[in-house]
Formats: sequence, C-alpha cells, structure tokens
Amino acid sequence: MNTNTLKILLFALLAALCFSTTFILNRYISLEGGNWFWSAALRYIYMLFLLSLGFIIFKGYGYIKDLMIEFFNDFLFWSTAGSIGFGIFYALITYVANTSPAWVVATTWQFTILSSLVILSLFGQKISRSTWILVSIIFLSILMVNFSSIDKEELERQMFNVFLILVASFAYPLGNQLVWEKKSEIDTFAKVFLLSLGSIPFWIILSFFFEVGIPSQSQYISIFAVAIFSGIIATTLFLFARGKAKNATQIAIVDATQSTEVLFTIIFEIILLGIVIPNSLALVGILLVFISLFTLVFVDK
Repeated sequence: MNTNTLKILLFALLAALCFSTTFILNRYISLEGGNWFWSAALRYIYMLFLLSLGFIIFKGYGYIKDLMIEFFNDFLFWSTAGSIGFGIFYALITYVANTSPAWVVATTWQFTILSSLVILSLFGQKISRSTWILVSIIFLSILMVNFSSIDKEELERQMFNVFLILVASFAYPLGNQLVWEKKSEIDTFAKVFLLSLGSIPFWIILSFFFEVGIPSQSQYISIFAVAIFSGIIATTLFLFARGKAKNATQIAIVDATQSTEVLFTIIFEIILLGIVIPNSLALVGILLVFISLFTLVFVDK
C-alpha cells in the first residue's frame, strides 16, 4: 500500500467525522425553526472571526494584512472559488436540511464522489479505469440507501431536494479544484480564510432574494460549533489531505472518504435526534460504500 495514500486517507476520514456535525446540527436547527440562510452565512462569518483571531495570536497582524493583499490582488479568483466551493455548496445543503433527515442529506451528498471525477476529468486529470469502477459501485450503493428512504407521498419534494444536492456536489469539488490548480504556496488555514472571505459577496447578494430575518438564539451557538468542527477543523484537514495528493487517483480517494459521513451522521442522529435505524437495504448500501472505499486504497500502488 502506498504510504502517502494511507496518510491522506486517515486525514480525510478524520475530516469526514468532523464534517458530519454539519448535517446533524443543520437538521437540529431546522427542527427548532431556524432560518437556513443564517445556518449557512453565520458559519463563514464565525470562521473568518476564529481564523483571524488565530492568525493574530500566532502570526501577528502583519499576516492578516498580507492575506488581505493577496485577496484583493486576486479578488476575482478568490471570490469565484469561494462563492462556488463554499457559497453555492453550503447554501443548498442547509436549504435541503429544512425538509430532509440529516442522514438522507449526508447520503445523497455522496454523489460528490462521482462529481469530483467529472471535475478532475474536465481539468485534464487522468482517472484509472479501476477508480471509475470502484467509485461507480460507491454511487450505486448510495442509490440503494436513497431508495430505502423514499416517501411516495412526498416524492416531488424529495426529487427537488436531490437535484439541489447534486448541484452542491459539483460546486464543492469545483471550488476545491480551482484552489488545487492554483498551486499557491499559501498554507491550508490561509486558503480556508481566503475562500471564506471570497464567499461573503455571495451571501450578501443571496440575502436580497430571500426573507432571512434574524438568526434564532439557538443558531448562534449551534452554528458556532459547526464553524469550529466542520468549517475550520474538517475543511482544513480535507484541504490538507487534498493538497498532499500526488495524482488524480489519490484526489479521488480523498473525495471518496466523504462517503463515511453517512455512517457518522446515522450514528449521531440515532443518538442525538432519536431517528429509527435505517432498514437492511440502506445498511447493505453503506457497507458496500466502505468496502469500495478501502479497496480504492489498495488499488493505488
């Protein structure tokens, strides 16, 4: 087994564990009546605050000044990458959380595994046949999980939610790949800061199209937790793992680890929100996801 592959897999799995808090907390907020817009926008506002505080403490004010110079020198790039990879992606995920269980959203989101391969191909990366086959098995397994949760009485709404998540699944790897292609010497935390800052114009524009009101009291606390675990820790680990990838297959492996968010989300949702354990079809699909994911690691020599 390739040592670098195993290393990036472990970092990516840890990122997936932290990412799963997003689905749980967004669902919790929606059940409490919180507005989806603030669930999304507050995350990046908190991230900017926390990252700025960290930079000031560990690197000084001068470092933030340098990052701001970088941002405005390449404003179009960072605002585009941030709006796509952070803005469009997360706005759609939080919107869907209003009407769908967390584990269903997490499962459908795994379409990003295939979306990532499409994005990599569009950027001229070569994907091995074995990688395509295994990732396709992962996708078919995800379909099994979705079929297990279909509610015939709300099929139209569910299909619309699936469509929105599919759009999000392309936006996230596209934003990440734009950063990867840039080959910047900036460290991972700085990239997260610049992408978060780049998403701000998107949130401002989006606020004009919806009645967003003000955040609920529970949102301030819950989204602060999302900002730390998913926004900073998970995103940083994920981008770090992706940055260490040396070829398209390893990038695909990092992206494929997001499938494990399903298991983490189900466990947390059963414990914290009291949902019913998924049926046997869903559990078989989840098992196949894991088998295919770890097979990918051994295929990449």
